[in-house]
Amino acid sequence: MEGIIQNLVSALGGIPSEAVVFIISLFPILELRGGLIAASILNIDMWKAIPICILGNILPIPFILLFIEKIFELLKNTRFVKMVNKLEAKAERGAEKIMKHKTWGLFLFVGIPLPGTGAWTGALVAALFHFKLKDACIAILGGLILATCIMTFISYGIPYIISLF
Repeated sequence: MEGIIQNLVSALGGIPSEAVVFIISLFPILELRGGLIAASILNIDMWKAIPICILGNILPIPFILLFIEKIFELLKNTRFVKMVNKLEAKAERGAEKIMKHKTWGLFLFVGIPLPGTGAWTGALVAALFHFKLKDACIAILGGLILATCIMTFISYGIPYIISLF
């Protein structure tokens, strides 16, 4: 993942570092995890990077929760039907883990930074399996906070974080 992020940082080199981190945090798959790694690479202060990454990652989530089913229905009648089928299949794979414990499952799915997990996929699962909007938002936001803690330790390193205290 670091190689991909390094390439993106280089490709977006003409814009301010904070904007690069925000844009990377918006990307599905990379999300907050990629944003924090990029912030570390760009030597952005951790306390400045965290809100930028959270905002970038959380921004698309309400749109996914509220509109993804309608968007998928429209796309199923176009040449994008294969893409929609892939995304629905990915959501179903993630749903197996989540549906066992509902809100807690969604929280952990979003919060534990593993490949294929995160706020985007969590929101997709929550929308397609009709979670209550309030429960989905709380679980996803909580998961982002957990992922932020884990990824901050990974991206900035424990010695750096301890030196702040």
